[in-house]
Amino acid sequence: MKKIIHHLRRQPEEVRRHILHILILMFAAVMIILWVFSLGKNLVSTDTQIKMKEDLKPFTVLKDNIVDGYKSTSETDSSVVE
Repeated sequence: MKKIIHHLRRQPEEVRRHILHILILMFAAVMIILWVFSLGKNLVSTDTQIKMKEDLKPFTVLKDNIVDGYKSTSETDSSVVE
């Protein structure tokens, strides 16, 4: 390990920065892959699916209210134009 560190220290700064960027990208890729696999496991469980459906109910109601409000305003606008 000491050999590697001393070898890296002797490299120009530009080379060290390239090595740093490559290592950061590799570490980020590993973290994203682990996150995707753990997310997949969590989303598959039935408890999570039930909880997601319950959590989305208020948003469904909100969406329906917005759509109904838009329809009612467009209906009144078309009757005013005629």
